[in-house]
Amino acid sequence: MARKGLDTTFVHYGIRKEDVNMIEALCTEHQLDFDWVKEEVLKSFHDRKISNKEMDEKAIEKIIEKALAKL
Repeated sequence: MARKGLDTTFVHYGIRKEDVNMIEALCTEHQLDFDWVKEEVLKSFHDRKISNKEMDEKAIEKIIEKALAKL
C-alpha cells in the first residue's frame, strides 16, 4: 500500500523524491555519504531550482562539489 501524506523533503525544500534519489545516487557514485552533506546539497539545489536554472547531472555534481568545499 502506498504511503499517504507529504514527503518531508518536498515540504522543506520543494524537491521531488525523484530528484532527491538522483542526488543521493550521485553522492554514492562519488563515494560521499549523502546524510553528511544532505542539508547543504538540498539547500543549494533548491536555490538553483527556484532561480529557474537547468538541473542536470553536471549541475548537481557542481552543487555537490561546492557543498564539499564549504565543509
